[in-house]
Amino acid sequence: MNLAPWAIALFTVIVVYFLDRWENKHIKSIFDWVPAILLAYLIPAGISYALGLDLSHAKIHDYSKDFFIPLTIVSVMASLSLGQLKAIGYKPIVLFVSGSFFIALFPIIFVMGFSDITLVVETLSNDGFWKGIPPVVGSWIGGSTSQLVLKELVECPEAIFLSVLVMDNILVNVWTILMFQGIKKSNKLNTWFKITDKGIPEEIRTENQKPIAVWITVVILLAIVFATNHFIESFVGKVVLLSIIGLALGNFIPRWNFKFSLKAGAILILVVMAILGLKLQFDTLGFDVSFFGFLVVWLLGHFVFMVLVAKLMNINMAWVPIASMANVGGIATAPAVTAAYEKKWMPHAIVLAILSMATGTFWGMLTIYFLKVTVGS
Repeated sequence: MNLAPWAIALFTVIVVYFLDRWENKHIKSIFDWVPAILLAYLIPAGISYALGLDLSHAKIHDYSKDFFIPLTIVSVMASLSLGQLKAIGYKPIVLFVSGSFFIALFPIIFVMGFSDITLVVETLSNDGFWKGIPPVVGSWIGGSTSQLVLKELVECPEAIFLSVLVMDNILVNVWTILMFQGIKKSNKLNTWFKITDKGIPEEIRTENQKPIAVWITVVILLAIVFATNHFIESFVGKVVLLSIIGLALGNFIPRWNFKFSLKAGAILILVVMAILGLKLQFDTLGFDVSFFGFLVVWLLGHFVFMVLVAKLMNINMAWVPIASMANVGGIATAPAVTAAYEKKWMPHAIVLAILSMATGTFWGMLTIYFLKVTVGS
């Protein structure tokens, strides 16, 4: 068993956890620019690069998907009351759906609007790169499962799919870093756009009884994750079930330890991000420049479109990077980015990420249909 990825991840979590709590003005100034969770993402990549290690396929990623991410989900969701879920309102959902709508339909609008440009025709049509678009839609909205399903549906050639994977990996990594920084500018954007809806009214819990012991809470959470892994194979199925169970724990078990659940979820997010950082490779190169430029325009347009929708709905601009990461990032990075702004909103980010996973394949099928009409044959 290769212990290197475990050692790097553990080292990262410990360092970031204690640095984030160090009451030193110089350290605090660093975290003003580089959030703790973002640092947890970059440190493993930096260590791997310095040591010349490729840990993108290490066994630890399977453990993360089977254990750490499910445990994070159930912990975070167990810290959410139905009252808080209701408090999210319809606006963040509408904002999220608008982001999905743009991701799915922008390629069609782009091709129709710029079909006379030789570069667009050659890249998307003659080179067959249009078949790489649906897998990107699946990756951004639905995740790996939708990406693979849509690859098969559109019969994307392996060479193009591999190229798309490389470009998508680079862009999503950069986008995650930008959203970590962008969400910290939300209050300035609220002022600039004159947004009056600054956030969700915080629910004040009145816990008249002492919560259940921490060790009992831990045993319950672990037992649920192990049982789920034993009976359910589908990752999407696990995510949905664990989210429902988490909500049930927080709302139907008397004296549930909400405070510990939220704290455990925040620490587990660091663990998940540290493991994800092992996949980040700074020296990943080799892609079609014109198609990559198209992806950049596509993703930037997605963000600008959601900013406009947020302005029209008068919703806190923090929901734009949250909804964007729920679309583009997924179940791990959406709550992580959210935690850089407000940890109590992490469960809401997971709800949006679940919605993304559930609808990604549908949006991709819609993209395939229109692309076949406009570009494909």
